Amino acid sequence: MDLKAKIGNGSAVVGVIGLGYVGLPLLRAFFLAGHRVIGFDVDDKKVVALKKGENYLKHLGAGFANEMGLSDRFEATTDMGRMGEADVLISCVPTPLGKHLEPDLCFVEQTAVDIAKTLRPQQLIVLESSTYPGTTREVMLPKFTAKGLTLGKDVFVAYSPEREDPGRQDHNTQTIPKLVGGCDPVSGELATMLYRRAIKQVIPVSSAEVAEAAKILENTYRAINIALVNEMKVVLTAMGIDIWEVIEAAKTKPFGFQAFYPGPGLGGHCIPIDPYYLTWKAREVGHATRFIELAGEINRSMPEYVVQRTMLALNERGKAVRGSRILVVGLAYKPDVDDVRESPSFEIIEKLEELGAHVDYNDPHVSRTHKMRRYDLQMSSVELTPENLRSYDCLVIATNHAAYDWKKIVEHAKLVVDTRNAVKGPAVVRA
Repeated sequence: MDLKAKIGNGSAVVGVIGLGYVGLPLLRAFFLAGHRVIGFDVDDKKVVALKKGENYLKHLGAGFANEMGLSDRFEATTDMGRMGEADVLISCVPTPLGKHLEPDLCFVEQTAVDIAKTLRPQQLIVLESSTYPGTTREVMLPKFTAKGLTLGKDVFVAYSPEREDPGRQDHNTQTIPKLVGGCDPVSGELATMLYRRAIKQVIPVSSAEVAEAAKILENTYRAINIALVNEMKVVLTAMGIDIWEVIEAAKTKPFGFQAFYPGPGLGGHCIPIDPYYLTWKAREVGHATRFIELAGEINRSMPEYVVQRTMLALNERGKAVRGSRILVVGLAYKPDVDDVRESPSFEIIEKLEELGAHVDYNDPHVSRTHKMRRYDLQMSSVELTPENLRSYDCLVIATNHAAYDWKKIVEHAKLVVDTRNAVKGPAVVRA
C-alpha cells in the first residue's frame, strides 16, 4: 500500500522526533486521531515517564499522557534506528542561537542524518522547528536524496511551522490553524492530508519556503512590537508617565492598534530567536535588516534596564546592591507555565549576583533550576512566607503568575521592583 493510501485510511504510523513543548502535544494529537504513534527523544527520562503514562510538561495537565501510556498504539524510544518503522517522521527539535546570534542547526542536521540512516521509499518527512527560509530544502533534503531516493516519488519532504503557545487556554494543538508547505507539490499534498487527520484547520501554501517565512514573520512581528513598547516604557518612565495606563488608553481605539506589553525581556523558544535566523539569512543574500536588529537590541537590553532600576531603587533607600538580599519573583518566561527557555529572569539573577547581591528566586511552577545551554544556577525556589518576604531588601517581579498572592507580597516586602504591572503601593517601583 502506498503512503497516500495509508494516510487516507489512517494506517500510517506517525513518528515524532523531539518530545518537548511542541512534539509531545503533536504526538498526542495524532494518537487521538487514531494513528499508531512512535515518539523519539534522546532523553531517556522522558521516554520512561511516557511509558508509565506520566506527563513531564505541567501546563498540559497531569493526565495528558495517561491514555497513551496504556495503549498499544503508542511507543516511546531513544533508539533512532527505529525511524524506518514510521511512515511519517515529524522533526520537532530545538533551533537555538550560537554565541554570536547565528543559527545553530546542529539538532536539525543530526536529526536529518539519523533519518537518512533508515530512510526507505514511501516515507514523508516534515520539519516543524522554527528556522530560516530554505532550511528544509537546503539542509534536510540533500541528506535524503543522497540515498538515491527521488523527491515527490520515493521520498516526500515538507515544512509545517509549530505554533504552540504553552499555557494558552483558548487554543490547543488541534485548534491552532496549521500551515503546510512541501518541497514539491506531491509532498505538500501528502503533508496536508496527514495534518488534516489531526488538526481542525490546515492551510496549504505553495512551498516549504513560504511556510518557513510565514513563521519567521509571525514572531518577528511580535518581537518588533514588544521592542516598541519596551522602548516606550523606558522613555515614558523617565517622563513620569505610566506606560501601562497609556497602553490601556491607546487600545480603546477600535482599529489600527493592537496592544503589546513591556516586560523584563523576551523569553520562550521563538520570539527571542527567530528574528536572528532571518537577519542571518538576509545577509547571505546581500541585505541588511536594520529594523529587526534594532528591535533585538532593545529587547536584549531590558534585563540590564531592570537591574539598573533595582540598583537605583535600593540606592534611594540608602542601600547598595552589593550585600543586598534580592528575591526574583518568577523564573518562567511567561505566566502560569514551567517553561524557562530564554527567560530574562536568568540574566537578571546573573547580573545582580555580579554586582555582589545575594539572589534567590521563587516560582510555584519551577521548584529547581536545571542545566541549560547558557546557565546552570543550581538554585531552588524559596517559600514566600511572611518571614522570608521581610528578609529581602528587594523583590523583583519578573513573572506575574496567577498563583501569587500579590496582596501578601506587597504587605510584607520592604521594596518591590515590578516589571509586569502586577502590584501597586508606596513601596513599588515600576521597571
